[in-house]
Amino acid sequence: MQQSSTTHNRVLSRQAIGWLSVFGSAFCFYLATATIRWAAGVVDIDSSYFVFGRFLLGFIVVCLTMLARGQRLKPRNYHFLIGRTVSNTIAVFCFYKAVEVVSLAEANILNMTYPLFVALFSWFMVKDQRDPYAIAIVGIAFCGVWLILSPGDMSASLHSLWGVSSGFCAAWAMIYLNLSRRHHDSQTILFFMFGLGSVIIYLFFRSEIFWPNLLEFKYLFWCSVAGVLGQYLLTYGFLFVTAVEGSIISSTRILLAALLGQLLVGDPPLAAGGWIGALLIFGADAALAWRRASLNRSHPGGRLPVR
Repeated sequence: MQQSSTTHNRVLSRQAIGWLSVFGSAFCFYLATATIRWAAGVVDIDSSYFVFGRFLLGFIVVCLTMLARGQRLKPRNYHFLIGRTVSNTIAVFCFYKAVEVVSLAEANILNMTYPLFVALFSWFMVKDQRDPYAIAIVGIAFCGVWLILSPGDMSASLHSLWGVSSGFCAAWAMIYLNLSRRHHDSQTILFFMFGLGSVIIYLFFRSEIFWPNLLEFKYLFWCSVAGVLGQYLLTYGFLFVTAVEGSIISSTRILLAALLGQLLVGDPPLAAGGWIGALLIFGADAALAWRRASLNRSHPGGRLPVR
């Protein structure tokens, strides 16, 4: 009896670590975007430089980690690695650009629409797993997206399309991640994602990348640390929680964004329509995670994309 109780407590402890890690990742991702907003008006740094800093620091951390563990790269299917890298790079750039031009809450909430797009893409890509229930959830959630885009005058801002684009591209990044995981270990995926992502951003935005002074470096560094730490906490946390638990906890960034924007960066509070939209998207993300887990149990040979 005592041994059973000890085992039960150990399982709960590992689960709690997983929950805290995944929630910590959501907070870190939000904190990275808050840092970009704090930097505005204090230093002149383009959003592309913040993306470059995040990828460069991530690449350094991956290299040092692999060196310390004596790990070697094991790339096999380069098209999956490149697809993951390109889609993730575009997603992060669009996300950080949205943080520049719309409210912090709106940028984070719209970025978290990626599960909706994953469900939508799966309808066309996996014919034997077409799920009318999931599509109905997506339809309701997109009503929430519309409320976020135009809560008052029903005219969507073009700037908000950066946020929608980040969710759209993040969905492709998740799909490619799911495919890549079947052939590669996490470190190989992260090596290409951070390394090649840095090169892509530098090639397209090298005019925005310069040697920073101390104040500029501080903002770049802490934004990058928050983003990379969020990535690693997410990866670590998913070792101890189910996909459903992890997806729902990750989606709490929607609620964090809605609650903290006014407090941390002085954004205007969400209107009633904005809150309804945020809750619809959060509820849809949670419902889709639950539904996806059910379908994966029913179709173990054709798993749907997960983070």
